[in-house]
Amino acid sequence: MSLALVTMSHSPLMGFTDPAPGTRHRVEEAFAHAREFIAEFDPELVVLFGPDHYNGFFYDMMPSFCVGAAAISIGDYDTPQGELPVDHDAATTLVKAVLNSDIDVSMSERMYVDHGFAQPLQILFGGIDRIPVVPVFINCVAEPLGPPRRARLLGDAIGRAAAALGKRVLLLGSGGLSHDPPVPILEGAPPQVAAQLISEGRTLTPEQRAARQTRVIEAGRDYAAGASAMQPINPEWDRDLLDVLAGGELEQIDSWTTEWFTAEAGHSSHESRTSIAAYAALASQGPYRVESSFYEAIPHWIAGFAVTTARPL
Repeated sequence: MSLALVTMSHSPLMGFTDPAPGTRHRVEEAFAHAREFIAEFDPELVVLFGPDHYNGFFYDMMPSFCVGAAAISIGDYDTPQGELPVDHDAATTLVKAVLNSDIDVSMSERMYVDHGFAQPLQILFGGIDRIPVVPVFINCVAEPLGPPRRARLLGDAIGRAAAALGKRVLLLGSGGLSHDPPVPILEGAPPQVAAQLISEGRTLTPEQRAARQTRVIEAGRDYAAGASAMQPINPEWDRDLLDVLAGGELEQIDSWTTEWFTAEAGHSSHESRTSIAAYAALASQGPYRVESSFYEAIPHWIAGFAVTTARPL
């Protein structure tokens, strides 16, 4: 029937570190506008594009893309824990359509998701169990990564399939823009860290998970205080990307490279592939207009932080 779009950055540090005065208020205003936009659209289904941070997907089998036909939130960083109300029929329909579009996509009957999926559902809908959802994982962290154009092609295929479902479908992209948080890299990692990235991260004890989260929170505080060697946020890169997404000429993304993303905007800037996929899904049905676009560089959350809404013309 119809599509609409919301994209938003997420951050595990929301609620754990306090940004500069006024910043949280501006972010909350952007979230409130997005919630009003969603309420007006009244979606029957959410197709949620999100990443993972070595909580659900590991190197023992790391797909580039995976659609969840069932999903469980692990509940990290004070996000809700439990099952997501996945629309199984819609999920399998999307998988079949994407495969028929010559895009390789995996399917999971037990996808585990972290704050990258749970946080937007919590913020925009008040919980992870409020609306039927199809979670679409895009690998944005575990190198080697495919070129960014693959995310555009995935989004285009999903958009065409979602429009044919006969429902009001909200396309929701969850991912930061420029940021380079302390996410481990497999190449050169110490044996213990490598083992966690390959599979042992699935069985972290509560104490190990708490220690991991504490390290990230402390890194965020150090970064905000200027006592960190992490790559700076790049507001110019972020705004250029938002301009491209708003302009609708998404084919120019096809010339972008993974190496360029990393050099200009940090290793985790690849999370913007979730926004690229969401906008490509909307663009599959023709021209669109961006109705609102919020952006601010927020060092306390180690993120170039954006919230956008859009609908077809």
